[in-house]
Amino acid sequence: MRVILVSYSAQGFALLHRVCERTGRTPVAYVHARSLRPAGPTRSGAGQVAGEIVDGIPPGIDLILPGNKKALAETLCLYGADLVVCYGFPWKFPASALAATRYGAVNVHTSTLPKYRGPLPVHWAIRNGDPDIGVSIHRMDEEFDSGGILVQESGIALADDVIPDQLWSVVDTCIERLLPAALDHVADGFPGTAQREDQASYAGWMEPGFSYVDWNHTRSRIHNQVRALRFGSSGRSGPIADVAGERVRVLRTSVDPVGGAVAVRCADGPLWVVESLPE
Repeated sequence: MRVILVSYSAQGFALLHRVCERTGRTPVAYVHARSLRPAGPTRSGAGQVAGEIVDGIPPGIDLILPGNKKALAETLCLYGADLVVCYGFPWKFPASALAATRYGAVNVHTSTLPKYRGPLPVHWAIRNGDPDIGVSIHRMDEEFDSGGILVQESGIALADDVIPDQLWSVVDTCIERLLPAALDHVADGFPGTAQREDQASYAGWMEPGFSYVDWNHTRSRIHNQVRALRFGSSGRSGPIADVAGERVRVLRTSVDPVGGAVAVRCADGPLWVVESLPE
């Protein structure tokens, strides 16, 4: 089986490539999105990510950076591939791209679908105070993360202070375990288990107001707001708030008393600001 790999980073490509080769599938090309939307501006940092992918790409593999959906579909057709395997791509695949390979496309998504479809499933799980996340591998259709589920696993714990590198290491181990079964299901013609639309939710980009703390909210809501933004910035940033008469970025909070921390009154009690930076 000849496969085209689609991912967001050199690490993502390496993971997909390793699993495909181990299971007897042959990667023939990599596809990476340099923009968040088709024909959109190149996103900040895209050049560095593309360079890292090039540095790690095996000999003989092409790297495709499509500019629009038409170019994506036309390019995929040139490879005569059997399947697209995706892990991290911000565009919806048009029908023409899904039809460019013999078996269509499958996608790796870091939630227990149909919960948290969309680009930020882990961030929303943290924001909502979920105790864990999961991994779903599903067939792709023209909508985001709505195709039939091939394999799925839950139970990846979310610590109070979620360290990105640690969490993604556990997630990658789960993907490496699940993907071979998903590829076998595709080869066997399994369409996947239909998702329950009445249970679906969407994990889109955070609204602008989420970058600011409103102390009139509950302390658990604010604590999870700080956790989600800390995770999204790898611990380097957080929401803006007024603390003890100063405007700061809140990097870490605690719902339990911490020596030396500043206690701020929320709607239902105090929250301790453990770490912050002047804004």
